[in-house]
Parts: sequence; C-alpha cells; structure tokens
Amino acid sequence: MKIHNTLSKQKEDFVPSGDEIKMYVCGVTPYDSCHIGHAMSYIIFDMVRRYLKFKGYKVKYIQNFTDIDDKIIARANERGIPAKEMAEEFIDEYFKDMDSLNIMRADIYPRATEEVPDIINTVQKLIETGHAYELHSDVYFRVQSANNYGKLSHRNLDDMRAGARIQVDEDKEYALDFALWKAAKPGEPSWDSPWGEGRPGWHIECSVMSQKYLGDSLDIHGGGQDLVFPHHENEIAQSEAFTGVIPFVKYWMHNGLLQLDEEKMSKSLGNLITVDEILRKNSADALRLFILSSHYRSPLSFSDEGLAAMEKGAERLTRAANLESNDTQGQPLNSEPYRQRFIEAMDDDFNSAQAIAALFDLAREINKASEESIPIADAQSTLLEFAEVLGLTLVKVQREFDGGPFVDLLVDIRTQLRTAKQWQLADIIRDRLSELGITIEDTPQGPKWSQE
Repeated sequence: MKIHNTLSKQKEDFVPSGDEIKMYVCGVTPYDSCHIGHAMSYIIFDMVRRYLKFKGYKVKYIQNFTDIDDKIIARANERGIPAKEMAEEFIDEYFKDMDSLNIMRADIYPRATEEVPDIINTVQKLIETGHAYELHSDVYFRVQSANNYGKLSHRNLDDMRAGARIQVDEDKEYALDFALWKAAKPGEPSWDSPWGEGRPGWHIECSVMSQKYLGDSLDIHGGGQDLVFPHHENEIAQSEAFTGVIPFVKYWMHNGLLQLDEEKMSKSLGNLITVDEILRKNSADALRLFILSSHYRSPLSFSDEGLAAMEKGAERLTRAANLESNDTQGQPLNSEPYRQRFIEAMDDDFNSAQAIAALFDLAREINKASEESIPIADAQSTLLEFAEVLGLTLVKVQREFDGGPFVDLLVDIRTQLRTAKQWQLADIIRDRLSELGITIEDTPQGPKWSQE
C-alpha cells in the first residue's frame, strides 16, 4: 500500500508507526454553512479512513473546530450575538450536513476555545527555548529557528520572504515570523495569558490539539492543498520545535481543490454551493461518486451535468445491489477479479476512480448474470462491501415523485397565483405539497422549498 506524501513529493510505502494509525484532518472554521468544497475534503478523508479500517488497521481520527477566528468574530458582531453562540450554531449545522453525506464522525472533535490553557503552555515553552518572542503583547514564532522551514511547500526562506503576502509588523524580527498569540482588541473574546489578554493564533491550535489527542508524531495529516502553506508549514515548524520529535507527521495528504467554471470556489468570488443546496436535488451517493471518480489529489470541476450523470450511476449500482438473487443451482458469479482490481486501485494512493470503475463493471456483470439465472448473492455482497468502503449506501429511496423541476414549476405557479391574489388556489398547492413532504418558506428573496 502506497501513499503520496506531500513532503517527499513521492508515493511511499505505508508503514504506520504503531498498532493504531493516528490521523488528523483540519476541520472547519464555523462562521457559515458548509459548501461542497468542505464536502469534497471530508468525503475524501472519510474514504481514506474507511479503507484503512477495511485493511484491518485501527484508526484514531481527530478533526478540530477552529471556533475562534477573525471571521467568526466579524460575523458574530454583524449579527449581534456572541462569537461562541454563532460558532456552535454552525457546528450543529456541520454535523447535520456531514451525517447527511454518510461521513463517519471523528473520534474526537476538539475546539480551539477549550484548549487555551494547553496552547498558552506550548507558547510559553517555545519562548523559553528561543523559538518564539513577545512583541507588544503578541507572541511570534521565529521561523529562522525552525528545522528546514519550507520543506513541506518546497520553498526556501528567501523566495518566501520576497513573494509572501503577509501582514508585516515592522517590529517583527523577520517578515515571515507568524503569530502564536494575538493581543486582544476591543470587543473581542479573550483569555488571560502571561502576555496579557488575547487569543490563540490559527496555526498553534492544530499543533496543540493534535499532540494532545494523538501524541508527538502523527501517521497521517490531511487537508486541502490550500493549507500546505502557510498553515501546515507552520504546524511542522512549531510542533517539531516544541517536541523535538522529527517528523511531526509521517505522511502528509492534500486533496485537490474544487473549481466552478475553472475558478476555485471561494466566498470572495461568491460562487459557493452549500451542502444543503446540493442534497435538496441530489443524493449523497451521487455526490460521493462525483467526488471520488477523480483522483483525490486532482482539482475537480463542478458541474450540474456531471452530478446528474453520477446520479444515474448511483441508481445503476443500487439496482444491481438490490436485485433479487435467484436460488438456481449452479456456479455463482465470480467476483474475485473485481475484488483484486478494487484493492489494487485503493492500495495505489487511494485511486478511488479506478476502484469505482471496478464497481461499475461488477454491477454490469451482476445484471447480466441475473438475466442468465446465475447466482449473484456473493457478488452482491462484494459490491456492497466495497460500496461501504467508499461510503456509498446503495439504498433504494422510495419517493412519491422526483422533486426537482416539477416542484419548482408548482412553486412558480403558486407565486403567480399569490400575485393575482388567488389565495385559495395558492394555498391548495402549498397544502398538497406539504402532504408530499415538501415545505415552502416565503422569504424576502422569494419562496424556497425543502423536502423532508
């Protein structure tokens, strides 16, 4: 089994450090709804975790919440509520979305705000050992004191200093030194520290939480490619400086980024699609197939057409898995070649695209065998076993009708009836849709519908 390691830029034999694989994946900053970029990353690492368990490994999986951050504070102030209250609101929504995507829950979800005493202790030790310094009640990490800073992103200090877009404090010792502790600003949540009121910097949180729950050296650390620099680079620097243990992580895994019309999805571009929006019109199985049908390290271009194709693909797999197996006496369908293909693909840096191709070929053979009265029960068990590894449910969903365009049409007609003040007819449409599990909410932006 091989994993591509961002640190070495090569596929390496996977040799865990002990009986239990220690796996850490960077979590969300809960200041808004989860979008399909989040779904992509967490589906991928859910697949990695599931396959490791399939291979017989014990896995301890930790994923954090960065529940204190400039964006959380700004959004909470806009809404006039405490930052903690808003963060918890979006954390609850996160769990709902991830459960809907059949993503296994982490063993522990540490929150940055609950780890502040340990963060302060870590920062204090980094100061004492000369790896950090206090400046105007802030604390900065000395990147020049780190062992080979830039080794993950494969850059050298001079190039980074020349090209980095980093907020520069003119009093900092070095332009790339990054904040471990930030002095409090008026109206912000803050904690007491030896350097005055303040809050943790972003990077130190993950180092402290991963060390606390997994130890000084991890087997796998995951996240999106946009986290390689500076976040993960800084994690390495501060973690190895604090513990003296090298490497901090044996295998760094980074998924490609989601694109829309060849642009990276981002809030600043306003082109995000939320998980809830996707699941109103598509199944979780279809979204998983769409994401996992490309290699996890490749960028993925989102399109409605691609997702619609995967919806049909999910239906084909589901039909094959749920065919009634005949009791004919005879040689059962041999699924072993497909088992070998699936495992060989997944062993090769989690090549889920090739693994899914094996699944579709097996499903085709199951359909063909069923028509020829060849026993298919064992092959169906294999199909379901591998679907589980990929997080697919392959469960037939019983619906009165397929919502989508039909519901949109009825909602539009209801709007026109309301405009024409034909309230009784409009209410009949609303009530009949409600009986079918469709709820209409009238908002200032127009009516929105959801399906139970």
